[in-house]
Amino acid sequence: MSRYPHPELTDLPGDIRTRIMEVQEKSGFIPNVFLALARRPAEWRAFFAYHDALMTPEAVGRASGLTKGEREMIVTTTSAANQCLYCVVAHGAILRIYEKKPLVADQVAVNYRKADITPRQRAILDFAMKVCQNSHEIEEADFAALHAHGLSDEDIWDIAAITAFFGLSNRMASFSSMMPNPEFYLLGRLPREKR
Repeated sequence: MSRYPHPELTDLPGDIRTRIMEVQEKSGFIPNVFLALARRPAEWRAFFAYHDALMTPEAVGRASGLTKGEREMIVTTTSAANQCLYCVVAHGAILRIYEKKPLVADQVAVNYRKADITPRQRAILDFAMKVCQNSHEIEEADFAALHAHGLSDEDIWDIAAITAFFGLSNRMASFSSMMPNPEFYLLGRLPREKR
């Protein structure tokens, strides 16, 4: 799973163990990132608090003009630029589910400019990639391009913050050799059977 051994679930502080069990209950497995980062509980709490504030802002009482799919699209695209296997596979799976498009994650990971996405999403990813690779070159014209697609300055902050946060995540996952769970590879690729 990782270069660093992960702690046993039973040895984790109660709040972390509870959150991990909730994730397992919802997804059917424990994503490796939850255990890999749990070796340092204070950092785990800080990481997931910021993750949640960015990726599920409604859970912390904040509105966002970005859809869940757009947030995952940012992560998948910029993680591919950072060559992070874990984040491309894991967030690509979530992206496929949110967008209900089995090909979109592979497309944006390889070349978002050729992907089957909207002009708004293309503008979002253009900006995210500039933040990812050349943030020192951001200028007023970059904001204007996003405003033209109905994005607010707060939405633009979200794009930049998600890109920057996952830059950290990408580097932690890559240096530690964190591997994606096998379950992620198939999620969202085939329509779910109705029960």
